Amino acid sequence: MGGTMSSMGSAMSGAAGNGRDSSRTTPLRVDAQRNLEHVLRAAREVFGELGYGAPMEDVARRARVGVGTVYRRFPSKDVLVRRIAEEETSRLTDQARAALGQEDEPWSALSRFLRTSVASGAGRLLPPQVLRVGVADETTGYDGARVPHQRMQPGSGELRLVSEEAPALSADDDSGAAALLEVVGQLVERARTAGELRADVSVADVLLVIATAAPSLPDAAQQAAASARLLDILLEGLRSRPS
Repeated sequence: MGGTMSSMGSAMSGAAGNGRDSSRTTPLRVDAQRNLEHVLRAAREVFGELGYGAPMEDVARRARVGVGTVYRRFPSKDVLVRRIAEEETSRLTDQARAALGQEDEPWSALSRFLRTSVASGAGRLLPPQVLRVGVADETTGYDGARVPHQRMQPGSGELRLVSEEAPALSADDDSGAAALLEVVGQLVERARTAGELRADVSVADVLLVIATAAPSLPDAAQQAAASARLLDILLEGLRSRPS
C-alpha cells in the first residue's frame, strides 16, 4: 500500500511538473512570435532608410534583440530580404487593385494608388529586380543594367541614387512582381487613354515615384508635410498638359 501511495505521489508530482513546464512553454512561443514581429518591423525600417545593403546588425539593433536571434529566424540576409521584398510587393499589388476597383475616374485611381503606396512606405522596399523588370518592358530610354535605389545618405542631408545589388528573384518572387506590374500597368493605361497622363510616362516611372522619399525630418508633422508636398509635385509632373 505504501509503495502504491508513493507511486501515485510520484505520478501526481510528475503531472504537476509537466503542467508547470507547459505553462512556461506558452510564453516562450509568444515571445518568439513577438521577436519575429520586432525583427520584421525593424527590417522594414532599416532597409527602407538605408536600402537592402544595410547589415543584419543594424536590424538587430533596431529590433532590440541579439543578432543571433535574427539569424535563428532568418539563416541568411538573403532570406530576410526576400521575406520583406515579397511582403511589400504583395502589399503594393493589393493597394493597386483596391485603387483600380474603387475609383472609376482613371486619374483618381492612379493618384490614390500613389498616395497610399507612399504613405505605407512599401515602395521604398521594392526589390531592384522589380524595377528592372518594369524597365525591360518599357522603351523609355532608361538604363536597365543597374537600377538606382533611392535612399537618404546618413548625415548628408540630401537624397542620392545608389545602385545596390539584391538577391535574384525566385519563381515565387517573379510571379509576385509580374502581378504588381500587370495591375500598375492597368492603372497607367487607363489614365493615359483618358488623356490625363503624359504619353511618355511608363510603369517604371510610376514605380520610381513610389520609391522616392522626402528627407527625414525630426518633426513628424513636418515630415508628413514634406512627403505630401513632394508627392504633389511628382503627381503634377505625371499629368498631361493641354497642347
